[in-house]
Amino acid sequence: MAITFNVNGEPREVDVDPNTPLLWVLRDELGLTGTKFGCGVAQCGACTVFVDGMPQRSCVTPVELINGSDITTIEGVEGPEASAIQKAWVEIDVPQCGYCQSGQIMSAVALLRDISDPTDEDIDGAMTGNICRCATYVRIRQAIKNAAAELKG
Repeated sequence: MAITFNVNGEPREVDVDPNTPLLWVLRDELGLTGTKFGCGVAQCGACTVFVDGMPQRSCVTPVELINGSDITTIEGVEGPEASAIQKAWVEIDVPQCGYCQSGQIMSAVALLRDISDPTDEDIDGAMTGNICRCATYVRIRQAIKNAAAELKG
């Protein structure tokens, strides 16, 4: 079954089993390996992408559900929030092993698009379900706060 959608602004068509998880289409069919496989049950957040602008776990999203949708992966995320988050991540050296970072960044960008000046509770709520085996949660929270401050000017 041919399924069509846009990925990072480019039209794509894949002919795969409609139940194939979006994660595997992105990685195996399209070669976009920035989105990571972590748990396979939508609990760790490593596979987070935007589907029509909203964060979604791609490991449990059948590709048939994204027919006609706009998908943004870590490779294509852009805009002021993305730039501020990426800069803050580097400035305070958030990643340790780095495996979870694509999902963490996607969730943080979504948060700042919704809430320009998030509280600790806002950050905790938005980042819940993004697991970091290296436990860099304090640096992640600080990077989000730094990015929010930069966006405020």
